[in-house]
Amino acid sequence: MKEEYDIKTLNPHRNPYSGMLKKQVTINLYCDVIDYFKAEAEATGIPYQTLINLYLKECADQKKKLTIHWQ
Repeated sequence: MKEEYDIKTLNPHRNPYSGMLKKQVTINLYCDVIDYFKAEAEATGIPYQTLINLYLKECADQKKKLTIHWQ
């Protein structure tokens, strides 16, 4: 074992996942929205927060435009 290592030569590759980091946020959602995703989570076995993130990511990737209907 060497006494000293040159860190730059140990792993010269960049982390391919560094651009996909998540950031924790606080968001207020309607109870029925949370219930919907929790039901989907039980059916799929995927955590509901992951499902919400996947859905929002899909919307962002497809550049979906919002349609807002006020009730």
